[in-house]
Amino acid sequence: MNRELPEYTEGEEIANAVTHAVATGLSLAGLAALTVLGVVRGASAGQIASLVVYGTTLVLTHLASTLYHSVRNRQAKAVFRILDHASIYLLIAGTYTPFLVIRLWNPWGWALLGVVWAMAAAGVVFKSLFLGRLRKASVVTYVAMGWLIVVAAKQVLSHVPLGALVLLLAGGVIYTLGIIFYAWKRLPFNHAIWHLMVLAGGMCHYFAIFLYLLPAR
Repeated sequence: MNRELPEYTEGEEIANAVTHAVATGLSLAGLAALTVLGVVRGASAGQIASLVVYGTTLVLTHLASTLYHSVRNRQAKAVFRILDHASIYLLIAGTYTPFLVIRLWNPWGWALLGVVWAMAAAGVVFKSLFLGRLRKASVVTYVAMGWLIVVAAKQVLSHVPLGALVLLLAGGVIYTLGIIFYAWKRLPFNHAIWHLMVLAGGMCHYFAIFLYLLPAR
């Protein structure tokens, strides 16, 4: 497993760790803010739970990445790399959760929620057992899972506020474009740039949820 670890320069690895350490701190603050917002807005227990699920996956994803890029021991690094890659599936499903629970709580939303979490579970198992294999297929599954929302486009357009839709789309586009930098191995600091794209896309989705999903009291 150690032989499969990507090689980064010292400066690149510091940048990789710092970018997602900052994102971890922002995610923790964001989780707290969402929870408080849910309580203040009088959200139901299920709606607050969906916000907590989303915020928790946001924290876990950035924390796993930070630890992976921070540790020096290659055995520990290999373990955190698995967590880093597997947690992406959890974040995608976690991001879907408040949209579906708060704004699309109908048969379409229930079905989509079940599908994305089943895909996330399968993705975690796959990454845990076969990290390093079928890399292109893994990227395709991330993208496909993220854009699966289009199958319920009519429902989403009817139930999700326009501002949230704009931010949701912007975040999806930024994440997708970020893959270019993730794959551009010859570009110095390509992975840190990818992290910044992830942070930007994640902020779009966060503010779509924070600003638009919960109705004002």
